[in-house]
Amino acid sequence: MKPPVLTQEAKRLEALRQYQILDTPAEQAYDDITALAAFICDVPIALISLVEEHRQWFKSKVGLAVSETSRDVSFCAHAIAQPETLVIPDALLDERFVDNQLVTCAPNIRFYAGVPLVTPSGVAIGTLCVIDHQPRQLSPQQLKTLEALARQVVMQLELKRTSAQLADSLQKLKLMEGLIPICSYCKGIRNDEGFWLTVERFMAAHGDVNFTHGVCDDCMRQQFPEVADVLLPRDSVQKRPES
Repeated sequence: MKPPVLTQEAKRLEALRQYQILDTPAEQAYDDITALAAFICDVPIALISLVEEHRQWFKSKVGLAVSETSRDVSFCAHAIAQPETLVIPDALLDERFVDNQLVTCAPNIRFYAGVPLVTPSGVAIGTLCVIDHQPRQLSPQQLKTLEALARQVVMQLELKRTSAQLADSLQKLKLMEGLIPICSYCKGIRNDEGFWLTVERFMAAHGDVNFTHGVCDDCMRQQFPEVADVLLPRDSVQKRPES
């Protein structure tokens, strides 16, 4: 049986993309988590699986050689469709998976437990899962520990994203520390390629800045005196900073 269609699929895929984690090399922080999951649950296979549009890709894996499989046969694609941990004691007794090629062929999955990796925005981008070649169950303590390890996976993803955003912000601040050529008349700014940009376009290109537009009191009086008479107190004078 194919995995269910998710109502928040676009939001979920965008959240996954923002982590910039897909197809990256192995990392010790994630490999330590899968190693612990396999040891604590006493299983031969443990995976950090990230579910993309058409595939599931394994950021970390224990006991499995392949790095990805089709989403259509993915157990994890079923797991992310529900808020709680998905436990399949025996795949041959579950109509959703009895004919699945991952059950009938290598890696011959019989037991599966997958904890959704839920982001702070509330979407599941994948799972931390454990797999066995024979039917079994997890103890309550094993299940609780597996769920705690899944939260650590999300924390690692968040830490990496925050670090990347901080590095990007520092780079932009470093750029802004230098001298910036600005036109004395129109106040346009020249970029590194020699093109003149408006202040708004320059700031948008080098920082997470959005502008709203208004009219200061002095320009209101000069350009729209009738409106200024209504909106501005007659005794107010706006002082401009010295250049």
